[in-house]
Amino acid sequence: MSFMAFQGSIELGIIYAIMALGVFLSFRTLNFPDLTVDGSFVTGAAFSAIFCVGGYPELGLAVALLAGGLAGCVTALMHTKLEIQPLLAGILVMLGLYSVNLKIMGTRANIPLINKTTVFSLLDGTPLEEYAQLLIPLAILIILLLLLFLFLKTKFGFALRATGDNAQMVRALGVNTDTTILVGMALSNALVALAGALLAQYQSFTDIGMGIGMVVIGLASVIIGEVVFGTRSLMRRLVAVTLGAMLYRMIIAVALEMGMPATDLKLVSATLVALALAMPVIRKKAGYYKRKMTAQGFSQGGK
Repeated sequence: MSFMAFQGSIELGIIYAIMALGVFLSFRTLNFPDLTVDGSFVTGAAFSAIFCVGGYPELGLAVALLAGGLAGCVTALMHTKLEIQPLLAGILVMLGLYSVNLKIMGTRANIPLINKTTVFSLLDGTPLEEYAQLLIPLAILIILLLLLFLFLKTKFGFALRATGDNAQMVRALGVNTDTTILVGMALSNALVALAGALLAQYQSFTDIGMGIGMVVIGLASVIIGEVVFGTRSLMRRLVAVTLGAMLYRMIIAVALEMGMPATDLKLVSATLVALALAMPVIRKKAGYYKRKMTAQGFSQGGK
């Protein structure tokens, strides 16, 4: 892999790591299969593009964060108040966001941001200008990682984590699980939308279809990170998710360098997720056959 391809995969990995943290909150912490991600990612990108065109890229990130949080709230309310299954609630909000995103973008399918001021322009004229696309997302990721860790260590954060493990027990302790789900889903989609906003400014365009498969990419990052880097403590899990996103992008970059058609990226992503999810079973079966072969070796040696 060339240095430019490596650097590009790390930069994209950092942006996707922010999204992966959001997916981690919904899928792993709340045990909520949220497909809103594919829509809220584009919502963040759409607001980011509109504000970049207007000359306010930093405000675009803030508005994207709020808009993503609102989308997560709608999904949570549909589940908690209307008793719609989590999967269906996410699908309904994702479908609705397609039309909303088109309206945000002025009914245009894409918005170019070439020669527009972005958050990466903050380092223009400084010695770090060349590394702006690496350093600015990295700084945002580190801040979010620390804030998320501190939040999940609070009393409410413990209640949120417990809701995903055993909602009935949490309700028995007097905690309103509707509130924990609402806050968790809002935070999850806010992070997803922020990642979409950063990606739009990073690649200098926003497209209405850029969110397709984002939930798979986020899930791949979470699963790969947990399998490769472990989950012993909360901080380790959060760091594993971020490193999993970078590792995922590096795998994709290597595949592209080897000549894989870009049209096969979604297939590769799905395959990676399937393999990562099946890894515990594969390890279990491998251990079983290893013990079986060892036992057969001993029995033959005894004879």
